[in-house]
Amino acid sequence: MKIVCFGDSLTRGVTLDKGRLRITKKNYPYYLKEFLKPDITVLNKGVFNDNSDLLLRRLQKDVLEENPDFVIIAIGGNDCNFNWNEVVEHPDSEHQATVPVDRYIENVKMMMEKMKKAGIIPIVMTLPPLDPVRYYQYLFQQYGSSIGHWISLKGGMEHWHGMYNDRLMNLADEMQVGKADVRTALRQAGSLQNLISDDGIHLTPAGYRVVGREISAFLNGGEEK
Repeated sequence: MKIVCFGDSLTRGVTLDKGRLRITKKNYPYYLKEFLKPDITVLNKGVFNDNSDLLLRRLQKDVLEENPDFVIIAIGGNDCNFNWNEVVEHPDSEHQATVPVDRYIENVKMMMEKMKKAGIIPIVMTLPPLDPVRYYQYLFQQYGSSIGHWISLKGGMEHWHGMYNDRLMNLADEMQVGKADVRTALRQAGSLQNLISDDGIHLTPAGYRVVGREISAFLNGGEEK
């Protein structure tokens, strides 16, 4: 059996360590491999800063040509982000997310359809939760606290992030695609302080371990939970 883990920096294994973003070897594909049978191949096709537009462009090379049995689709965090420099420069203007939610859903839908047509089983990973306090602190350090007012007009980034996740889950239901609910698993696993890095977004190795365990449990029909 071959599994492709297809996504952004949360698949690649980025973590914030001593104030710098680094790639940890102990990412979720690493732990997924650890939790599964030794003869199962797990490929990490995560790329830092990817969104669903970019994922769709590399679908052929990184997924279809690999001909896996399963693909874990983990994307959305960068799609729902904003160009914060533009927000700082024009705080009273309307700003679009990097990939607006309707296009995001269409992108993921197209990927799922192409995978199914190729005989590959897609599985959607929920968006891991944010740690909003540390996420805002990180944003304010980078761009200044003036963006806080604009963020509040969107209902807060946690709300915005959750809206993308909800739309993704609805799509998975419509297309009868399995869902690995790492969002709930992380919230139930303990303090997010230990599972999410200081930027409030990327996971720690302990957080990646929770994700790997949850996906392995899903693939094993709940046996690992």
